[in-house]
Amino acid sequence: MARPSYLFTSESVSEGHPDKVCDRISDEVVDAFFRIGPELGWDPAHLRVACETLATTNRVVIAGETRGPAQITKDLVAHLARLAIRDIGYEQDGFHWETASIDVHLHAQSAHIAQGVDAAGNKDEGAGDQGIMFGYACRETPELMPAPIYYSHKILKLLAEVRKSGKESALEPDAKSQVTVAYENGKPVRATQIVVSTQHAVGLSSAEVAEIVKPYATAALPEGWVDDKTVWHINPTGKFEIGGPDGDCGLTGRKIIVDTYGGAAPHGGGAFSGKDPTKVDRSAAYAARYLAKNVVAADLADRATIQLAYAIGVSDPLAIYVDLHGTGRVEEAKLEKALREVMSLTPRGIRTHLDLNKPIYARTSSYGHFGRAAEADGGFSWEKIDLVHALRTAVGV
Repeated sequence: MARPSYLFTSESVSEGHPDKVCDRISDEVVDAFFRIGPELGWDPAHLRVACETLATTNRVVIAGETRGPAQITKDLVAHLARLAIRDIGYEQDGFHWETASIDVHLHAQSAHIAQGVDAAGNKDEGAGDQGIMFGYACRETPELMPAPIYYSHKILKLLAEVRKSGKESALEPDAKSQVTVAYENGKPVRATQIVVSTQHAVGLSSAEVAEIVKPYATAALPEGWVDDKTVWHINPTGKFEIGGPDGDCGLTGRKIIVDTYGGAAPHGGGAFSGKDPTKVDRSAAYAARYLAKNVVAADLADRATIQLAYAIGVSDPLAIYVDLHGTGRVEEAKLEKALREVMSLTPRGIRTHLDLNKPIYARTSSYGHFGRAAEADGGFSWEKIDLVHALRTAVGV
């Protein structure tokens, strides 16, 4: 049985963290293909992107494989990277959107990979790679996310908003947060430790940074979660004036636990950013979250973990596994069968059901891919809870 009382910690990183800068640039490239390709007559199902980014002191390197219109040139990709860096807020000597050197090394997708993924004759589109993907949902927050990661994200999102608005101009883009949550009788009740490290303007002391940060971190948490017993660690190393890619090299796909559930649930291993939705690392993880969230929303369980497994070039998932952590009101084997009935879990089925062939990915690159509100243009479609009736009917509830 699960322990009733314990501490659990999750971390988040801001959009200005070096790895997140790279995730953002890679996803801007994905969005470019799904925005420009259809405008030029390309079927979105034929577009392919696998884009990796590295960022260091005043240098960005973008590499990978694509298939799409020739009008998406290296110069255009470099321009999109500069716009992303500017939007994040980097205008520093060591990393500046206007002066950084940007090298683009994108080339055509391997024909051998394409033959496994593309539909041909009676063959449906196959998965872009082998792999295992997990989805998770629980009742700890209204968004059905684990509390530690959800509130870690929320702290940094609030700080980013007041930085960009100019209200807190002393804050700089690079930041990290970490929240330790006390659980009593299985429910999150308060924050025992809060860590925030944020890049700041030259000359500020740690005490001055703490004076700025604490009210926003407190506001991000539920009422009563911060009390006189909460331990704070604000910029615990002291000065944090040199940040972003100038302070630490960044790479796409290096913050996968930040992107998902903060360690409260398994991660299959594959990163999301920079990948078009034929890559099941991304699309099947979105589908698994969608299914898990609908299972909990349908009151079939209080917690749900769902695993999907795929082989490259094969359409149907090799296996579906459900764990309701002892909270289920339906048999897990029965639910595994029902999931196949309510949604096609082939790569084509997932992309169609969740409408993923759209330029909706740059916005996912920071503050988590899950626990966000579904948007009118199709963004975060995997957060919808529109399968509740179908699931309850399929399991006979």
